[in-house]
Amino acid sequence: MKTDDSDVLISHLQKYIHWSVRALAILMVVVIIMGVIDVGWTLYQKLMTPPSFILTISDMLATFGAFMAVLIAIEIFINITVYLRDDVIHVKIVMATALMAIARKVIILDIEKVSADYVLAIAAMVLSMSIGYWLIHKLPRQNHAEE
Repeated sequence: MKTDDSDVLISHLQKYIHWSVRALAILMVVVIIMGVIDVGWTLYQKLMTPPSFILTISDMLATFGAFMAVLIAIEIFINITVYLRDDVIHVKIVMATALMAIARKVIILDIEKVSADYVLAIAAMVLSMSIGYWLIHKLPRQNHAEE
């Protein structure tokens, strides 16, 4: 195959990838809208269940988890749009999304239902992701080309 044929093929494949990522962005907006509706409906149901307008701790944790899931979906949408704009994966944004996802896990974690090993594993993940995120912020801008 000639170099010109290869360049044309790669160009066509990149267009398909670009349109696929646009489709993912549209689908993510649908997921975000459905998530917001779900949070609103869940909150409404919890508030209307007797005793009315009272939230238990477990109700609040479930609501926080739903809120965080929507925020994570928004972060993923931002990742997609940044990729569409720059055609590069930004490590800082991906790390921030991962930190938000693990924070959600910590917020909704029921300590009484998980093992000590599980809690230690989550702690190790939070620590390592936090150190990684901190390092990315501290490294000089020119040292990581993906940003």
